Amino acid sequence: MEASENLMHIIHSSFTGGGIHFATPISSLRTNELALVRGVLQMLQGLSSSLFNWDDKSHCFHFKRGIYVTHLSQTSLYRILDQFLYAATCLQLVDIAVTKIEKSKGSPPPTLRAFSCSVSTCLRRIRDVALKEEVKVNSSNGCIALSILGLSSSLSSVCSGAEYLFQIVDGAIPQFYLEIDPYLPAAEIAFQILNHLYLKLNEVCLVQGGEEDAYRMLLYIFVGSLLPYIETLDSWLFQGTLDDPFEEMFFVANKKVAIEEAEFWDKSYQLRSTKPEKLILADFLSDFPEKKDKTGRPSISSSNVAVANEETKKDSQLCPFFIKDVAKAIISAGKSLQLIRHAPITSLIAVSSDKFEDGYNIAGLTLSEVFCVSLTALIGYGDHVSEYLSQDASFSISNVESKNFWQKLLDDTLAQKGNTGLVLSSQNGAINPQKYCPENPAITVCCGILEENRDAWSSLNISQAFNLPPLNDEWLRQAIFRDNSGHGLNTDYTSGFQFGELECLRFLEDAKILEAVLPFPTLLPCFQEDLQMSEVLPFQNNCTLPSKTLRWIQNVEPKSTPPPAAIIQECLIFYIKKQADYIGRIMLSKLLHDWKLMDELGVLRAIYLLGSGDMLQHFLSVIFNKLDKGESLDDDFELNTLLQESIRNSADNVLLSTPDSLVVSVSRSPGFGEDEQNSPSISTPHKGRNQSSGMDVLDSLKFTYKVSWPLEVIANAEAMRKYNQVMSCLLKIKRAKFVLDKARRWMWKDKGTATIKRKRYWLLEQKLLHFVDAFHNYVMDRVYHNAWRELCEGVAAAGTLDEAIEVHESYLLSIQRQCFVVPDKLWGLIASRINSILGLALDFYSIQQTLSSGGAISTVKARCEKEVERIEKQFDDCMAFLLRILSVKLNVGQFPHLAALVTRINYNCFYMSDAGILMPVPGSATSRK
Repeated sequence: MEASENLMHIIHSSFTGGGIHFATPISSLRTNELALVRGVLQMLQGLSSSLFNWDDKSHCFHFKRGIYVTHLSQTSLYRILDQFLYAATCLQLVDIAVTKIEKSKGSPPPTLRAFSCSVSTCLRRIRDVALKEEVKVNSSNGCIALSILGLSSSLSSVCSGAEYLFQIVDGAIPQFYLEIDPYLPAAEIAFQILNHLYLKLNEVCLVQGGEEDAYRMLLYIFVGSLLPYIETLDSWLFQGTLDDPFEEMFFVANKKVAIEEAEFWDKSYQLRSTKPEKLILADFLSDFPEKKDKTGRPSISSSNVAVANEETKKDSQLCPFFIKDVAKAIISAGKSLQLIRHAPITSLIAVSSDKFEDGYNIAGLTLSEVFCVSLTALIGYGDHVSEYLSQDASFSISNVESKNFWQKLLDDTLAQKGNTGLVLSSQNGAINPQKYCPENPAITVCCGILEENRDAWSSLNISQAFNLPPLNDEWLRQAIFRDNSGHGLNTDYTSGFQFGELECLRFLEDAKILEAVLPFPTLLPCFQEDLQMSEVLPFQNNCTLPSKTLRWIQNVEPKSTPPPAAIIQECLIFYIKKQADYIGRIMLSKLLHDWKLMDELGVLRAIYLLGSGDMLQHFLSVIFNKLDKGESLDDDFELNTLLQESIRNSADNVLLSTPDSLVVSVSRSPGFGEDEQNSPSISTPHKGRNQSSGMDVLDSLKFTYKVSWPLEVIANAEAMRKYNQVMSCLLKIKRAKFVLDKARRWMWKDKGTATIKRKRYWLLEQKLLHFVDAFHNYVMDRVYHNAWRELCEGVAAAGTLDEAIEVHESYLLSIQRQCFVVPDKLWGLIASRINSILGLALDFYSIQQTLSSGGAISTVKARCEKEVERIEKQFDDCMAFLLRILSVKLNVGQFPHLAALVTRINYNCFYMSDAGILMPVPGSATSRK
């Protein structure tokens, strides 16, 4: 008391000169430093005491107001205690969050549950530091004098770790989720947690010396939270099974689409997206104002949450940042596995199923196991093991003399995987222990003890102990619940069995069965502090190795602190791409050999690109003749009968499995007749017939070919629509050539006087025929030959089914563009002029048909002459327009095939000079003027 009074007097005198008297502190609030230190240590462990208590309303720790120590002013003391209060509050809030997650309604999703377990482990490690300090203080019996200032220095890492742990939890699981317990889809929760941890790890990776604790803690939580996600990816990439009962993956299965359907590839599995009416995490945060704790510090900022959700608003797909680049490849790989397994094997050329199944691993490890091995090598030693771990060959490091932790971990895992399924066997009455016994995990732990004490096996073996009661406890039940008036039953088995020979044999048989099912049932391992379950239980995939890796991360001094992008790329993305490429190669092998992709595309080429002129020759001849007679094409049955007859009589009928695999139908759109009436018509003596038999009537013919499964994923309904567009263009060219050849035969039969008018007819017919022939040769050369060669080269170079589909789509776009049926403004202008010229050929044919049937009448001849002049003028205008458009250097530079078309239709610069000047055509209406 003397010392305290002197201290207070000195402080009083230094500030007031002795003129003002300070109030004397209440003696009951004075505390000694030992009690204060113990209270602080207990508070850090989440315990309340007489000096520190937890307030459930304000959710923070408080110290007893007015407490003081003799050698510190209250201001200094309170400043020291504030940091402990804040640290203890952070730890307690983390503890509350973990408890709420564990006790939430229903089972939490795997990622959330793994995050909670990882955070709980970090929380326990931080509190264990305070526990050890308390044990040290209590066991010293006053020998160790630990001051509050010394405690502040020694527990600085605990305070910083507590604050950082709270930042992690508060950013990954915002407070609103724990307060109002809203329903959020598991996919959004996993997306938020993994993205937040990824961003935080990217911030902390550039640490300075001695600041690795934060990196190590965050890496532990990130890896622990990511493992369930990787396990789901493993089942999808290596088995083709989406094992996602909580629906937290970034893609979702559409169960309405069966694998046998043509839409399977496009619609069966799609990227999961947030629904527009659902809010994401940052939207909830805006409803909660910033709070400050009792220390005056603002609540932990959720800037990372906002950043993550800004990205989500821009892209509504719930795919974590770090796998977004390979998301499409991941989905395609699993769908390919399903197709391979479901499709029948029709060829021995392809890879056998046994060999394919053997490739379903990476050096015998699962994806999560190889991720952990690569992570330990990268973080602890800076080694890159991705180049050693291969799908195609087993990995061995037996020639390495000094093995690192990751090498020993890999060796142990491969050795245990090789002994999977072995149990204790009994030979000649002796039990031979193996590596582990799945029925009794205690044997796994006590395997070494059993080897050292073989003499004790007989006493541990229940078949050697005849003094045990039988499995049939009916006698015991009768002895316990029997009527008191009855005779007593002997239940003493210490001196042997009171049974006959049959009962004894039955008991021995039961004992043998029990021994086989549960050997050494009384064996118990010795107690070990902090023993991991993975070390007690038998080896399990995706469990034992990851558990050892997480334990190693907690204690390792990292050689380097790589950013998360490098970790994910080296330890996960590399193997995902490797597996996806492997599946892609198998899928392409199946497509080309088992399922005969190119043969099927060759059939489509022969049908829709008129590659087999013999197959549809009879059908087209009859159709064109019917149109010339003015007959309508409205009978599907008649058309299909004619088509099948044409196929059966064709030399190429072997291309189709059955004649009825190709079906033709007539589309009857409501506005079709109106379009015909509104289209520019030609006034000829056969106008009525041309209205119903013009070129556009061929657009109504739709050919349907049933592509064999699973090639429907490539030649789907959209692809068949594009094939029909190209075929419609080719049929128009075919008909124009057909009618011009027919008109030529009529002109040759009429060998009258070679008048100027007749020469004009011949010249016009030659110009029309030259254009049709030139355009037909261009189409067949570019579409039928060049585009097909590019398709074959592209499919041969493709690595996955997606790439093969892209090659086929590019092929379709190429032939559409070269036939000018692409819905584009420029291509529409060119196509309109080409169709006009093809229509002029049909008009010219109608004129010749009129002249050959009734050309002696003068009025008919006059009308025909006017029509010829009109056709000639329209043809010259269309050619001039086409040559100007096609000769533009920009268009030619972008699409080289246009230059080939210009060369063919402007042969010998007949219509336009090399300088781009239109030449006067001899005999044309323009030149005569």
